Amino acid sequence: MVRRLILLLALALAACAQQVAPPSSASSVVAPRPVWAMERSDIAIDPAFRTGQLANGLRFIVRSNATPRGTVLVRMEIAAGSLDETEAERGYAHFVEHMAFNGSTRVPEGEMVRLLERQGLAFGADTNAQTNFHYTLYTLDLPRADPALLDTAMMLMRETASELTMAPAAVGRERGVVLSEMRDRNTFALRAAIDEMRFLNPGARYAERLPIGTTETLNAATAEALRAFWRRTYVPAKTTVVVIGDLPADLAEAAIRQHFADWQAAPSPPQPSAGPVRFDDRGRTGILVDPALSERITASRHGPYEDRPDTAARRRENLLRQIGYDILGRRFQRLARQPQAPFRAASLSTGEVFRAGRTTSLEIDTIDGGWRTGLLAAAREYRRALAHGFSTAEVAEQVAIVRTAHRNGARAAATRSNAALVNAALALVRDDQVPATPESSLARLEAFIPAITPGAVLAALRREAVPLDRPLLRFAGRRAPEGGAEAIRAAWDEAMRGPLPRTDARAPATFAYADFGPAGTVVADRREAALGIREIRFANGVRLNLRQTGLEQDRVLVQLDLDGGDMLATRDNPLATEMMSAFAAGGLGRHSQDQLQSILAGRTVGLDLQSGPESFTAITQTTPADLALQLQLMAAYVTDPGYRAEGEVIYRQNVNTFFAQRFATPASALGSSLGGLLSDEDPRFSFQPAEAYRALDFARLKEAVADRLAHGAIEIGVVGDVAEDEAIALVARTFGALPPREAEFRPYPEQRQRPFTQDRLVRIVRHTGPADQAIVRLTWPTRDGEDPVAAMTLELLEKVARITLVETLREKLGKAYSPAADSETSRVWRGYGTFAVAASVNLADLAVTRAAIRETVEALRARPVSDDLLQRAREPMLDAFANALKSNRSWLALVGRAQTRPDRIERQLQSRARLAALTAADVQALARQYLAPDRAVEIDVVPEGAPAP
Repeated sequence: MVRRLILLLALALAACAQQVAPPSSASSVVAPRPVWAMERSDIAIDPAFRTGQLANGLRFIVRSNATPRGTVLVRMEIAAGSLDETEAERGYAHFVEHMAFNGSTRVPEGEMVRLLERQGLAFGADTNAQTNFHYTLYTLDLPRADPALLDTAMMLMRETASELTMAPAAVGRERGVVLSEMRDRNTFALRAAIDEMRFLNPGARYAERLPIGTTETLNAATAEALRAFWRRTYVPAKTTVVVIGDLPADLAEAAIRQHFADWQAAPSPPQPSAGPVRFDDRGRTGILVDPALSERITASRHGPYEDRPDTAARRRENLLRQIGYDILGRRFQRLARQPQAPFRAASLSTGEVFRAGRTTSLEIDTIDGGWRTGLLAAAREYRRALAHGFSTAEVAEQVAIVRTAHRNGARAAATRSNAALVNAALALVRDDQVPATPESSLARLEAFIPAITPGAVLAALRREAVPLDRPLLRFAGRRAPEGGAEAIRAAWDEAMRGPLPRTDARAPATFAYADFGPAGTVVADRREAALGIREIRFANGVRLNLRQTGLEQDRVLVQLDLDGGDMLATRDNPLATEMMSAFAAGGLGRHSQDQLQSILAGRTVGLDLQSGPESFTAITQTTPADLALQLQLMAAYVTDPGYRAEGEVIYRQNVNTFFAQRFATPASALGSSLGGLLSDEDPRFSFQPAEAYRALDFARLKEAVADRLAHGAIEIGVVGDVAEDEAIALVARTFGALPPREAEFRPYPEQRQRPFTQDRLVRIVRHTGPADQAIVRLTWPTRDGEDPVAAMTLELLEKVARITLVETLREKLGKAYSPAADSETSRVWRGYGTFAVAASVNLADLAVTRAAIRETVEALRARPVSDDLLQRAREPMLDAFANALKSNRSWLALVGRAQTRPDRIERQLQSRARLAALTAADVQALARQYLAPDRAVEIDVVPEGAPAP
């Protein structure tokens, strides 16, 4: 299981109301809430959700839903987290979450994950949990809508709720895992977030109750103490069970009642407030310097939390103020796109500090040393908005976006995913937000749109945003600001003075790319036999593949593949396509990216053409109504890219940030060094000096890619709720109308050779993070993926190795939080593949970890794994294959290149049979063939200044 520890406060927009004279701080205990938000709301809940409460106080939400069909999501949320801990219990909520997988009345220690693996739930992907400040969530994603499997899931959730054993020996073993997680998460980003929390709300409980806890409290934790916390907080009244999936709601409710009805009610202590939040706190300035931090300056003020029910009136107010924030965000975005931009990005937002208060913040991200220019520009734009308001055109742009989102939601309501519905259910549990039907939400919006005027938007924004009067100013960056805190405060005061002229509202232009010439002629039209994919070829050589599905109503996925991609990068010009990451930001010949954003507001279209291993690829979701415009936009970028300077500016800003952070953590140091180390510094797979990236411009990119854009082979895939003949006609009028293209994707044989180093000396990579952090990684060369059986066997070996490593390094030794194994069998690089094992560990444990990894791998070579281990590795893979074609995106992986990569279809259809036929002897044979001890390349990532291990 991958336990995601949420350590950052997620700020959600607070309810809006007239400001009143605030108290000095919030109360120390959160006010009681209704059982369900519907009790205080005039918004009707979607009747497909069934809510209820058992006699012991446990709540439940169930719903029958078949997207994706044959699957079920199960959640159990405990309304208790790190805020519920005493000073001595810091980290206990998270520690208890770990112990939930380490033994209970009916499930011995170590057996829970194994039981689930045998049922097809992968450790990490399907079995998960997270601890937050105010809740703990357990998740099981069931790959089959099987009543027996649901019964097992309910049994395990009940075991977690009331039957954990927490044996002292198990606590001792798991302590090392928790401490290793603490070590791994100690990054510059986390340290900056903690500093920000403590600066904004000094003395607040949440800032001193990080879910991970402290070394002292974790080391002092005993089984008895953890059990006491668990018993106090895991009570029915704090528990909600959610079951959504392809099972009858009656069956889901019955399973909940069967397993939880006899859980004895217990006192439910109120959760302490996350505060205090000081509403009168003002005028302070803070500075944080860290070599890895990009520069940011923030101005903030606090106000009271507004506890208002979720009503139609509140949603109208929320919408008005959100439009105001979004308009200001567009103004900031426009400034950031200027050639001499004053900042990289800026935003104004107001968010809840849990239920203890609310905070309005103006955040400005700048280039190094640019904080003063950025602060002046952003603060003046903030003043301008509150003083003069917004234009009719600005409001109309945002209304169009909101209206389209609501219309799309209503049209796709019948095929909302299980995951989306679970999120709606949890929003009801956590945030008292009633999950209404998308159709009713759209109706309320349409009735309210006439009242969304510039004046109404400004008034709502003023009611919501806490005035930034003598705000808390915080600077974070790589080097201290010249002049220190006094200079920061002086710059703010300067920005608050002087006249502010109104901005001129600009009406959006008309999209200029609707005509590409006479429609192309279809010269080939066939239906692929196995999956029913329709395959079209136009006279100009463009290919089109279509698959109509009913999986997601009113949704269409479009994939564009254009010959070239990373195949254009050579040893002599390894950065040929590097700037494709900024290609879309360069806009079009007739429209800048900013103009496009206004022109296309309210339309479900987009484009992000990236350089992939073999082609330039763009994948975008649209709707049937906007498919024509989506294809026009794609064709426009292929035929008339803008290469505008603002794209270059954005690219260079990101380059500087990347290189400043490249070695700041062990993971980033390894990731940015690995390609070069394994290829003997082949420049195609190695990072070049920072100066090489800063020297790139669109002129060089254009020189590298213009020929492919003009002549390269094109294949388009369209999947979803689309009429085939209509889609063919739309492609005929866009890509089919282009001048002739090359008939085939080029083979690039000279580019498909990727070296693997012959040097087996241990490599040392240095990082600049904490002195106790290290990574050991062993990589073996294997083979490419052209043989589907061999590739499948290596993937199964990967799963076997991962399970074994987790049981050894994590559960037995307690040395690593998340050891990993990975097999990559390339279908791009001929003959190239790798098998890797890695673990993030304490520097002092590097040698013992290395020995344990080698011992584990050698055991896989020495003898076949047990039938049970093979089943636990294989069952999640089998279920994944069984569920593979239950979404448009999974279909697109086959449809996108159906004509030029037809073998993908055969591999998909045969995958389950090939996997089922594999034996433990097959797995051992490939381990023996490829994982010899002397063939591994070892890379050790250690702190700067530490002796080589």
